[in-house]
Amino acid sequence: MNIALIAHNEKKPIIINFALAYKHVLEKHNLFATGTTGQMISDETGLSIHKFQSGPLGGDQQIGAMIANNEMGMVIFFRDPLTAQPHEPDVSALIRLCDVHQIPLATNISSAEIFIHGLNRGDMDWRKVLKERRDKEV
Repeated sequence: MNIALIAHNEKKPIIINFALAYKHVLEKHNLFATGTTGQMISDETGLSIHKFQSGPLGGDQQIGAMIANNEMGMVIFFRDPLTAQPHEPDVSALIRLCDVHQIPLATNISSAEIFIHGLNRGDMDWRKVLKERRDKEV
């Protein structure tokens, strides 16, 4: 499964620790991230991650394009709801795309852990069938 990893600056230490804790699950999947977050996770964990631009420079939109093209299976986005973000419209658009395209979106560590455990158990395998069906329609 293609999984996007994104974190606002204040949440980067949490997503790094999350990736360390669940490296055994994440390493079985294709990982994508916004630039700075991806580099930090890769440096700390050794995970192979395709890195897009940083969020404010268009990384959120690049991940959004993958969602819109049925190329992303899950998004883990540790947001900081207490700090104004200069690229908030991009963040809102990304969240909207996840809702429109039925992409599981975790915005905090609690929901991300539920998703990761489900992914590890095979609970997300139905997404493969859905993706294959959508790909045939296009």
